[in-house]
Amino acid sequence: MTRTPQHQRSAETVAKLLDATVGLLHDRGLARLSTADIAGSAGVSRGALTHHFNSKEAIIAGAVSRQLRACTAALHEHALASRRSGGGSDELVDYIWRMMNDRLFYVTMEYLPEARHNPEFRRRIMPVVKEFHEGLNTVWRELAERTGVEVERALVLMNATMCLIRGMIAQTTVKEDPAYFDTLLDFWKEQVRREFRSARAEGPPPAVAVRLP
Repeated sequence: MTRTPQHQRSAETVAKLLDATVGLLHDRGLARLSTADIAGSAGVSRGALTHHFNSKEAIIAGAVSRQLRACTAALHEHALASRRSGGGSDELVDYIWRMMNDRLFYVTMEYLPEARHNPEFRRRIMPVVKEFHEGLNTVWRELAERTGVEVERALVLMNATMCLIRGMIAQTTVKEDPAYFDTLLDFWKEQVRREFRSARAEGPPPAVAVRLP
C-alpha cells in the first residue's frame, strides 16, 4: 500500500478541523462550542487539534478564514460565469442572498461579538474579511464596467445590497416566512435595475478640472 505523505495527512486533518468548526459555529454557536466538540466532530484526537491550533480562538479564526476564502473564490467564479452569459444585477443579488444564507452570515453573527471584544482575534480575521469584500467589489465592478455604469455608484449599490441582505437574514432567526423575504428581494432587485438604468441614461459624470499646485 502507498502511504499518504505526512504533509498531506496534516493538511487533511486541518481541513477536517476547520470544516467541523464552521459547522458547529452554525449549529451550536460560539458560546456552546469547545475544542473537545470540534475534535469529536472532525473525528480526530484532542492531541491532533492542539498540535495544529493552540487555542479555541486560533481554530475559530482559521475556520472563518477558510469559509470566507471559499466564498471569495466562488464570487470570482460567479463573476466569470456571469461575464460569459451576460448575466445582470438580478442574478447577482440572488447569488449574494444564497451565499449569505448558506451558513455564512449565521456564522458571522457568532464571531462578530468576539471580534468586537478581542483585539487579537480581530487582528487575525480582519485581513481575510477585507479579502472577501474586495472579492465583492470585483464582482460589482465587473458588472458596472460591462453595463456602462459608474463603478463608484455600483459599489454603493453593492454595500446597500449587503446591508439589506444581512438584515433580512438576521430576521430569519425569528421569522419563518419565505414569501415575505422573496417579496423584499424582488423589491430590491427592481431598485437595483432602476439604478442601473438611470446611471446608463445619465452617462458618465462630467469631468472636473483639477488645478495643480
